[in-house]
Amino acid sequence: MGKSMVPQRLFFTKGVGKHKERLTSFELALRDAGIAAQNLVRVSSIFPPQAKLIPRKEGLKYLHPGEVVFAVVAENSTREPHRLLASSIGVAIPSDRNTYGYLSEHHSFGETEEQAGEYAEELAAEMLATTLNLEFDPDKSWDEKKEIYRISNKIVRTTNVTQSAIGDKRGLWTTTIAAAIMIFE
Repeated sequence: MGKSMVPQRLFFTKGVGKHKERLTSFELALRDAGIAAQNLVRVSSIFPPQAKLIPRKEGLKYLHPGEVVFAVVAENSTREPHRLLASSIGVAIPSDRNTYGYLSEHHSFGETEEQAGEYAEELAAEMLATTLNLEFDPDKSWDEKKEIYRISNKIVRTTNVTQSAIGDKRGLWTTTIAAAIMIFE
């Protein structure tokens, strides 16, 4: 196993689904994200050393129906009409590409897509900052912490993928997903 089980590429995807059955709404969200034909195995949140973040369109080309795919997944569902929900994956990538980074999952109610995305991004950056021994005040704003990370030259990039939705007005299940899909080829 060893090195062959370390992904070389990752891509982000997201989707939303609505249906009277919760499971079917989840399936429709997976379809919207382009990953319904794969067997997803949820993994924890490490961005592998040397891995490259690629665009969704490119990443989907690597997938095959029935394939077992490792993924970091955030998921949320509601049947409450007009309820705002979100699922988000944040990432923090270190400037030293031989060091691992972090992915974070966040799912919430009542947060906009931007709020949920920034929160997930901040979570990933804080996890990485603590492993790099960067000093920061956890009570500072995300913008202030980003500046500290930038100045340190230890965290090169943070970003997120977020899917938000508003609960179906007729009370159908509404499901959001965001995922980081790992590619081993």
